[in-house]
Amino acid sequence: MKLNIVPARTGLAWVKLGITTFFRQPLAFSGLFFMYMALISVASIVPIAGSALALALVPAATLGLMAAAREADAGRFPMPLTLVTAFRQGPKSTQAMLTLGGAYAAVLMLLMLAAALLSGDPPAPPEPDMTPEALQQALGGSHLWWLMLLYLPVMAGFWHAPALLHWHGVGPLKALFFSFMACWANKGAMLLFLLGWTGVIMAVAMVLSLLAGLLGTAAVQLVLYPVMLLLAAMFNTSVWFTFRDSFIDDERETAPPTTEAHT
Repeated sequence: MKLNIVPARTGLAWVKLGITTFFRQPLAFSGLFFMYMALISVASIVPIAGSALALALVPAATLGLMAAAREADAGRFPMPLTLVTAFRQGPKSTQAMLTLGGAYAAVLMLLMLAAALLSGDPPAPPEPDMTPEALQQALGGSHLWWLMLLYLPVMAGFWHAPALLHWHGVGPLKALFFSFMACWANKGAMLLFLLGWTGVIMAVAMVLSLLAGLLGTAAVQLVLYPVMLLLAAMFNTSVWFTFRDSFIDDERETAPPTTEAHT
């Protein structure tokens, strides 16, 4: 396995691939993502350790969504069991994935504490309904911005780590290191990837805002949450392509198909 450097414009192609691949199997990807959200939600209600458990499952669930995108990219239908791909490769792989998940939970909880200390404004409990007022309040707090800033290097470390661990047998620490280096080496593509998705989300938000003016806020609130979940599902679908194009398998001795060939 070797690092593959891609042009910066590939980041936008990853966005396009995530969206187009999602619409090849929209019901499958929507169902898998709703299962993912349900799994995280159920884990979070466990007494005392629920939040940590939910965070610890994120790398494994992310791998499941990447595996689904991999199946669709190969022309196959992603089955429901694809979501638990991380736990279907034997005890050793399962233990390594749980170790990675535990590290993710620990780091995220430390980051939330650090962001609260730096901002001097502890985060308020999450609102049960995603109303415009609640969203505005969350974005207006300095805690969220500190958390996002601190999370960037952590995100780079965990971005490719589940896939490296599962498909290439890389240990958790090495997977974190290689993931960070791959994101840094392809920082131009990764930046355009994130900016591209930001643009997509902003465009959808503008459409919803226009609809709210025409149909009323109550009508738009009925579709706001499902639309956000579908966008999140598309985003997770595109993550597979960032991994596929960032590494070359030594056994093939050739670079993976370029993203441009798939667009």
